[in-house]
Amino acid sequence: MASNSFIESEADISDWEIEEGLPQLNDQFIQKYLDGREALIEQEKTQRSDYAFRQSLTPLAVEACAIASRIRAEEQLTIWTNENEELSPCAKGVNYYPGMMFTLAKERMEMTKSWQIIRKMPKGALLHAHFDAMIDVDWLINQVLKTDGMAMQAEQALSTAEAKMRGLMKFRYTKIVSANACSIWTKDYQAEQLVALRPTAENFPDGGLEGFKAWLKRRCTITLEESLDHHHGVDIVWEKFKGCFPILNSMIFYEPILRASMKHLLHQLMDDGLRWVDFRIAFVFNYQQEGCEEPETGYEQFFRVIAEETEKFKSTKEGEKFWGCRFIWCALRSSGKKQIVDSMKECILMKQTYPGLIAGFDVVGQEDMGRPLADLTPEFFWFRKRCMESGVDIPFYFHAGECLGDGDDTDQNLFDAILLGTRRIGHGFSLYKHPLLIEMVKQKKILIESCPISNEVLRLTSSIKAHPVPALLARGVAVALCNDDPAILGQGKNGVTHDFWQAFQGWENLGLEGLGSLAENSVRYAAFDPDQTTKEWSKDIKDGLFGNGTRAARMREFNLQWNIFCEWVVMEYAVDYGGHGE
Repeated sequence: MASNSFIESEADISDWEIEEGLPQLNDQFIQKYLDGREALIEQEKTQRSDYAFRQSLTPLAVEACAIASRIRAEEQLTIWTNENEELSPCAKGVNYYPGMMFTLAKERMEMTKSWQIIRKMPKGALLHAHFDAMIDVDWLINQVLKTDGMAMQAEQALSTAEAKMRGLMKFRYTKIVSANACSIWTKDYQAEQLVALRPTAENFPDGGLEGFKAWLKRRCTITLEESLDHHHGVDIVWEKFKGCFPILNSMIFYEPILRASMKHLLHQLMDDGLRWVDFRIAFVFNYQQEGCEEPETGYEQFFRVIAEETEKFKSTKEGEKFWGCRFIWCALRSSGKKQIVDSMKECILMKQTYPGLIAGFDVVGQEDMGRPLADLTPEFFWFRKRCMESGVDIPFYFHAGECLGDGDDTDQNLFDAILLGTRRIGHGFSLYKHPLLIEMVKQKKILIESCPISNEVLRLTSSIKAHPVPALLARGVAVALCNDDPAILGQGKNGVTHDFWQAFQGWENLGLEGLGSLAENSVRYAAFDPDQTTKEWSKDIKDGLFGNGTRAARMREFNLQWNIFCEWVVMEYAVDYGGHGE
């Protein structure tokens, strides 16, 4: 019979209930209804994309997941409430509740037991992350300030509050700066003139060096206030978001800083339980080799540094179990035909030069403001033809459906992404509106790279509770959780723990076992080297850990890590949160 905590004893039945003939929960026909109800719920769960993973759990893993659920239930009652002032005082006008907005919850979430559990969890591969928005901004600013030869320039004097917040400026390496250059903070500054960075920062008019760091960080990130102002709409926050990239690019892509950034980044990712990364980056930045004032005309030297630093990291004790990384080459979807085709040519050239580092091709930028995929189809078909002629295979990994529209050109990018053969879909936020496409995605085994915190901060959803991924999981769609642009969006340190924790807290049907399934998906769908044809890729995805290649071996390795992690959860928390024979 159905188990129900509301079943009443005869002593609890009131006289008026007996007089009215009101049925009781423990009546046989009510219990039969409840049994049918439970059976219907269990039947629906068999359609979930994580059903097979749940069925494969060991008894120890089942107990670990139950412990995590008990901890979550306790924290929802004791931590996510305004009554708990021990963790952090309630900000004025802020109410604490389970599944609240990320930027308001971040400080408190990082103090919880559930955070410690998810932080420790193996997370497989990171499949959707923009390289130039992944370097911890506080760390990066300090790195730039201590790098010899770094200078700063702006298109106008940064002498007013408006100019400081909106004026176009960038950083670059130079051997010599004019000793007579006027301060960039005064109206006498000459546009585009290079000024030495360190003294310029120290002479920042609003607080010296520390004030400069705070100002620059604000220029490079979505602030707390901006993340909360959803009533201003998507376009306004995207305007700030897009403005962060040129500044960050000008800091990152000088060889000594790039090398240090790569080392720092891989350390953070490995520390967060990630073994592989498929980076994305729009190749529109200038790259300078060490000691060179003029930028490179191509990206061969950039990839040389990436390859060298990755191998250095893998040769260390810390990085010996790191599987590696590749890049999905990106063009800007707002570009014209000539720019797109030139980017495609460069992509093919780099694929021939560094075949192990180029995994695929994508177009990026705000979907609502850029060219839809349908408009780009001539370029895509040309690209396929040129790839064949050049003897390379560069599959598509398209952004699509990162929007609020329903049937507009942006929403319909999902149709084109599927028809053009994308192997994964970046975001796919609006996919839940398309029942036919959902079935096609399942049939073609296309994974959705979901970035919940990004979708919230960039104003597609108000909180994790309103995110559409649970609808996709319930329909059997494969999903992996990703962090998108953590340096800009507020996660801080790299990794996906924040996104995993938000999903664990906000999606009741998920649980730790659901997170495990999402992490396994990331390994199943990673763009591992060597390259595979579409047929080989599809078979490999289907075979999973029962296959014979690199993917199967790494899926088996992940499952071993998962079971070790589950053992740790039980050892660490069973005394206080174990089932004790229940």
